[in-house]
Amino acid sequence: MNEDLQDKIISLSNGSVGYKEKSRAHKIIKSEISVYALKGELVAVIGENGIGKSTLLRTIAGFQPAAGGDFRICGKQISSYREKELAVLMSFVSTEIIRVSNLSVFDLVSLGRYPYTNWFGKLLAEDHYLIEEAISAVGLQGYEYRMVNHLSDGERQKVMIARSLAQNTEIIVLDEPTAFLDLSNKYEIVHILHRLAHEKDKTILFSTHDLTTAIAEADRLWLMLENSVEQGAPEDLILNGNFDNIFHSNHLYFDREKGDFRVRKETKKAAHVTGEGVALDWTIKALARNGFEIVALTDPADMTIGVNYPEWSVIQGSQQIQFNSLVLLCRYLNSLNSKGAH
Repeated sequence: MNEDLQDKIISLSNGSVGYKEKSRAHKIIKSEISVYALKGELVAVIGENGIGKSTLLRTIAGFQPAAGGDFRICGKQISSYREKELAVLMSFVSTEIIRVSNLSVFDLVSLGRYPYTNWFGKLLAEDHYLIEEAISAVGLQGYEYRMVNHLSDGERQKVMIARSLAQNTEIIVLDEPTAFLDLSNKYEIVHILHRLAHEKDKTILFSTHDLTTAIAEADRLWLMLENSVEQGAPEDLILNGNFDNIFHSNHLYFDREKGDFRVRKETKKAAHVTGEGVALDWTIKALARNGFEIVALTDPADMTIGVNYPEWSVIQGSQQIQFNSLVLLCRYLNSLNSKGAH
């Protein structure tokens, strides 16, 4: 089934993005971009550094002209929108963590209402309602009059998302919104975006390097590769092998089963592993991290490792050694390799 044109809130056809050099000629960073985003979708833009993610988002947000192709918002060319028209249709959150003094959370979020206020910038009852609703939507109730410079980085980023919500636009564009956040805040911010897209029926587009959260939360990915830009559900792109081409490195590969990137390691020895449950899974991960190949019980192996949490055993021939932690087990196995033992 193909989506109708009117469903495509953002639509790019054979687009090119770049920047103007001193000669006023365009330096093309990425071309042949044909992607779209639907109403109520959370879309993640993925790609290695320097491939043009930020340039693409800034072009969509109207901050710089397209270098070529067809860029449409709600079926209309982006370049044909007046600045104020675009401000009530789309809000933008930059990668930079805003550091301001003498502004409360309410004050900063209220800036999102300025496209709608009169010449004096006076907030009406409806504006107050939308500001309070936006603050509540990102989980900052009770923070309204807390000073922004007293917040954590994660809380400040929530304030910036609340400001974009108060702007009450159909589209929210965020450039690396989790770049400077710890793991807990990364997941929370992206989960908030996912919830807002679905509950508020907004089209939310964000760039990120964090594939784990993007795969877990995004409805659609725009995957920026060296020679193309692919799109689809995260699972579609994993199954068709597109993730294998994100990074150009002989040391990294994408594990389709695990859904993340792994470092290629020289296999040291082959092992049978027996046991069950979560302890078995984490034992296999620990052995793989240390370069051991886990083989089927019917295949030849250098040893058998038994998992009976909280104990592990290594069986080689008639010898059996017990361990009470994975760190001791792995140290022992690595010592065998360093001695060339069999």
